[in-house]
Amino acid sequence: MKNTFTWFKKIGIAEGISFLVLLLIAMPLKYFAGFPLAVTIAGSLHGILFIAFLILAWEIKNEPVVLKWKKNFAWLAICFLASILPLGTLVLDSRLKKEQQRQ
Repeated sequence: MKNTFTWFKKIGIAEGISFLVLLLIAMPLKYFAGFPLAVTIAGSLHGILFIAFLILAWEIKNEPVVLKWKKNFAWLAICFLASILPLGTLVLDSRLKKEQQRQ
């Protein structure tokens, strides 16, 4: 269980960073410098991390993690919302750290 949660946090950080790279580096390269390969590479990497993040969120939902706000649907909704907002997974990670420190 702890290993799954650790991977969830690591993938979440990587997914958040890849989303920012896609939005702030790859897309301007495509539209302003005429380099569409940047979006292909960054977008593919981000897509893989996005799917991995949601799969791990599903796995954690089924495991006995001691988080006060982790309910079945609410947990998945929070994770999905965090994954589609810029900086969302990074904010989620900081809240998870605070929650773990309280326990």
